[in-house]
Amino acid sequence: MKKELTTLAASILVTSASIAQTNWKVDASHSKLGFSVTHMMVSETEGKFRIFDGSATSKSDLDFTDAAISFTADAASINTEDPKRDGHLKGPDFFDTGKYPAITFKSTSMKLNGQGKTSYDLVGDLTMHGVTKKVQLLAIGASQTVKDPYGNTKYGFKVTGVLNRKDFGLNWNAALEAGGVAVSDEVQINCNIELNKSK
Repeated sequence: MKKELTTLAASILVTSASIAQTNWKVDASHSKLGFSVTHMMVSETEGKFRIFDGSATSKSDLDFTDAAISFTADAASINTEDPKRDGHLKGPDFFDTGKYPAITFKSTSMKLNGQGKTSYDLVGDLTMHGVTKKVQLLAIGASQTVKDPYGNTKYGFKVTGVLNRKDFGLNWNAALEAGGVAVSDEVQINCNIELNKSK
């Protein structure tokens, strides 16, 4: 009898935890996976990935502590508003999209960092160009959820961080006569993510 009660209690706890979770899907039409690099040592060149998908599971509508987050981007959808440059980025010197078509991210930790009620340190495994590395990003959430005119519950994050592209084997560069290089190793990540609560 004691064993049966223990099993029943465990089942109730698992069911309750499942009910308490909130599931989300990325609204790609209102989100941006953006980045920028320093070009020729003097200015910033920006880009983004146009095709991507993602999901998240949080403790509640506003508590994303230890949330499970996953993203997939189509590497060939890179867009810097310059077709010639985009072609170079898709080729073997950079992303080699024919060989490595997907960029993925899977969270391993998401913790409040003390910088605000919705400010998190987001840690996860980023796979790009066939290389997987652990990265840390800053994710700042909205102060509240909202409902759109169609009844969808929405929430959003601003996600920023810095990556070193050479960590992922994106090593191409060109030296400048005056010193320095054409493209910085550091890549600034700048994403706006809008989420739809799953019904």
